[in-house]
Amino acid sequence: MAGLAVNVDHVATLREARKINYPEPAAAAVLAELAGAEGIVVHLREDRRHIRDRDVRILRKIVQTKLILEMAATNEMVGIALDIQPDIVTLVPEKREELTTEGGLDLFVHKDAIAEAVGTLQNGGITVSIFIDPNPEQIKLAHQVNTDMVEIHTGIFCEAETNNKRRQAFANIVDAVKLARKLRLGINAGHGLCYNTIKSFKDLHEIDEFSIGHSIVSRAVLVGMERAVKEMLNLVKAL
Repeated sequence: MAGLAVNVDHVATLREARKINYPEPAAAAVLAELAGAEGIVVHLREDRRHIRDRDVRILRKIVQTKLILEMAATNEMVGIALDIQPDIVTLVPEKREELTTEGGLDLFVHKDAIAEAVGTLQNGGITVSIFIDPNPEQIKLAHQVNTDMVEIHTGIFCEAETNNKRRQAFANIVDAVKLARKLRLGINAGHGLCYNTIKSFKDLHEIDEFSIGHSIVSRAVLVGMERAVKEMLNLVKAL
């Protein structure tokens, strides 16, 4: 059965909207774990637009399940990860002008740099995942750079505007997941998943964990963090 990792970035987004000291991402993480989340995810961006360094350090001290740090494969971020020691690092692409991560890492372009980052992090005792599009060639390259896991980008499927586009996008995800499992990679999936789109993943049992943030935090604004996480967790358990 797949697990659920909760991304609390957008709790920090609310905080930074007013440049004050609340709401606290660490408090949201505690509530998410109490509700049954099996991991807490944060993305420490170069511009620190939401999560700050102090957030990651606090979370490292209090998270009881596993702490997953999303980050670009830069020297600065690799150094921070080696110092803080999250349980998992997920390497992601990053552009200052984007509102959120727009797609997976292109390993055709960045293979050598990613391979170096993967090796350095693993030598430091950190499990590494790579956020990639559901493309067989990208999966093969991820395997070649010796990553421990991949996170399949589900955004194209979630944002598809027609049934045909959605069916094709989901078929691509299925193919990518099957190949990653054949190559014995750990498999996570995330980006854009919500209380409706998660239902489409029924019977795709190769996925180890779903990483979901925005929809849970949005729901939490209305019903509270624990209830929002429990509702999503129940949907994941039913897959």
